[in-house]
Amino acid sequence: MSAIIRRTVPTIAIAGAMMLMATGCVAGENATASDSGAADGAQEWSTDTLSIDFATYNPLSLIIKEQGLLEEALGEGVTVEWVQSAGSNKANEFLRAGSIDVGSTAGSAALLARANGSPIQVIDIYSQPEWAAIVVPEGSDITSVADLAGKSVAATAGTDPYFFLLQALETEGLSVDDIQVQNLQHADGRAALDAGSVDAWSGLDPIMAAAEVESGAQLIYRNVDFNSYGFLNATEEFITEHADVAQVVVDAYEDARAWALENPEETAALLAEVAGIDIEVANTVIQERSNLDVSGVPGEAQLDVLRVIAPVLVASDAVQGGQAEIDRALDTIVNATFAEKATEGR
Repeated sequence: MSAIIRRTVPTIAIAGAMMLMATGCVAGENATASDSGAADGAQEWSTDTLSIDFATYNPLSLIIKEQGLLEEALGEGVTVEWVQSAGSNKANEFLRAGSIDVGSTAGSAALLARANGSPIQVIDIYSQPEWAAIVVPEGSDITSVADLAGKSVAATAGTDPYFFLLQALETEGLSVDDIQVQNLQHADGRAALDAGSVDAWSGLDPIMAAAEVESGAQLIYRNVDFNSYGFLNATEEFITEHADVAQVVVDAYEDARAWALENPEETAALLAEVAGIDIEVANTVIQERSNLDVSGVPGEAQLDVLRVIAPVLVASDAVQGGQAEIDRALDTIVNATFAEKATEGR
């Protein structure tokens, strides 16, 4: 597998060095003049550790990890610590606790976290996915969202599938009070569906696609407009104190995107390996439900989606400060600086 995937990618180490030379940027706000370049010509960075997540719902993170793009660009001076996120809620927990510097979530989850006081900003967009849907077991009598009334539904609070569920219910004049929500992590939601412990599940790929193939699960409601973009988020402290390393991360994401678009089959094979799923399932996720050919620069396209989701968050009482905090989060969540630099000339 590694022999297939580990091919030459446009080197971010050279690009990063050229960018720093061209801008005269120092290695972070705390860096001194002597820190910006060592006497022996080796690159000096503003930190000696980068903690970053990888997730099966973020294919670009798998490529970056597998190909060692960050390790290559940062060299021996920075230790890259990889942490797996099982869902947006977990990535947000890690970011808020400061146990990772950069983490991948759905846009809706990032907005909720920001509105509730988590000091994060989106620095790159990794995909425009259709990764959530309402799922029922094979042979279920439930065939529509309206049929969910009074039923038990598994969903992971604080993630896109949960907010997808709320929006889906709204289309039939229902609310979360009309169903019994079982707050389970994504994989546990699928297990509960397979075991008959819940009537339905608001699922997430690639686990959802695996349930279709392996268990005959049926997607009874899909709506791509209810799925928010894939956000790569960083803590404000990391952005401010380690802008040089943040730029390397975003450069790596853009290199990984280019590689994934040129190599969809290899990307699917990597997802299958890491997620432990069949290659048929991985191909469905990568080639049918994940639009990786999207601009990495966060901006109005993402905010437009979040503005639609925002009232749902407020109505569900998920936002502690209500509409005022949602508005503040919408005004401050985007930091396009790094992605703009990374995509220049591409």
